Amino acid sequence: MFRKHYFIEESRKEWSSEPAFVASMAAAAVGLGNLWRFPYIMGENGGGAFVVAYLVALIVVVMPIMILEVAAGRLSKGSTVGTYRQVGRFGVVYGWFVVLVTMAITSYYLVITGWTLGYAVDSVRGDVRVFDDFSAGFNSLWYFILVTLLAALVLARDVKAIETMSKVLMPVLLVVIIFLVYRASQTQGWGEAKDFFFRVDWSRLMDGSLWGFAFGQAFYTLAIGQGYLVTYGSFIPRKTHLPRACITVATVETSVALLAGWMIFPFVFSYGMEPGQGSALAFETLPLVFTDMPGGRWLAILFFGLFFAAAFSSSLAGLKVMIAAVAEEFRLRNTSAVILVSFVMLILGTASALSFTPLEWRIAGEPVLDAIDRVAGGDVIIFSGITGAALLCWFIPPQRIRTVLGTASRWWEWRMYLVGRYLPVLVLAWIVVTYGVSQLRGG
Repeated sequence: MFRKHYFIEESRKEWSSEPAFVASMAAAAVGLGNLWRFPYIMGENGGGAFVVAYLVALIVVVMPIMILEVAAGRLSKGSTVGTYRQVGRFGVVYGWFVVLVTMAITSYYLVITGWTLGYAVDSVRGDVRVFDDFSAGFNSLWYFILVTLLAALVLARDVKAIETMSKVLMPVLLVVIIFLVYRASQTQGWGEAKDFFFRVDWSRLMDGSLWGFAFGQAFYTLAIGQGYLVTYGSFIPRKTHLPRACITVATVETSVALLAGWMIFPFVFSYGMEPGQGSALAFETLPLVFTDMPGGRWLAILFFGLFFAAAFSSSLAGLKVMIAAVAEEFRLRNTSAVILVSFVMLILGTASALSFTPLEWRIAGEPVLDAIDRVAGGDVIIFSGITGAALLCWFIPPQRIRTVLGTASRWWEWRMYLVGRYLPVLVLAWIVVTYGVSQLRGG
């Protein structure tokens, strides 16, 4: 038997009710995927067409996989590797693959969390700068190192107050975002932003790359294939109606992502900026907003402070996925696992941090951070989510999953197994057809 990591055992004692669990899970998940990534991916992929593809992917495919992953974690009551051990030896290999994917994503996630801390500090100093000015020196590197060390200290000493405070502050962040959306509605760019959201170029929905980005963002937003969900599922309360809890969390996550778009794009168009600027979109736009807005300094302090709290809380969740797996599988003490994982993060994240410094580290002309996000947060995460769902649906009988869903209805069980078992076949057929069409056109 593998020793259970104390994080999982202690967390299992915390959530006494379904509402408490949902609130905690939603608060931990609200972060960079919603506030930073969704607007910039949407900006690069055509606005309204992307939103349609994203919502279709979310409702039809991603929601059933989300419920399946949480159910699998609830069934195993272990870490990511322990959960997938249920399906056999290959499941263990896949479990470690998930940990590696989470490691890649968290490595640059910590860099962006460092940006939010840097902007929070600059807000207090009254010197909020656009991203090009902020990253003119080595701020990206120094703040990344600071955030990583702070996270290691919190996890090593088990400082729960920071995470608890972050969860309490998330509703305040939501209020600030709604206020900024209201202010955005009064700008000259509001009409252009509405067109950007609601004017759909339906021909773009025939573009396979658009669907790839939409599925990638949907998987990213709900943390599919990254170990978060099976870890949270391992300590979900016994009487929880699992599909209802997951739908609630998904609704909150998607709403925050869409609100972030409504917060950003009216100002983008008002300032004559391009929506497809890339990963620094929010950090290029919001400093201009707060500079021009009455009382902007105080609002900047509030927003970036809360933004950092959200990003830091999510970073801790990602690190916990890795630490729990390393501690359980290698029988390490918590402190040793934290040190090991943090050291690896410092090495991996440095490349992403240096891509936004005067050294301008690149991969094929693209900033390292953007390249890793595009691959790990796109194709790799889709592969991870689909593979994990297939393993769970083909090797774990439906009746076992049924026992942990918390509902007598078999609707979601049917949906999960339909998607999990046959989505890989559809994806493979799509790849073959797409490749065949491209060869015919080339000929």
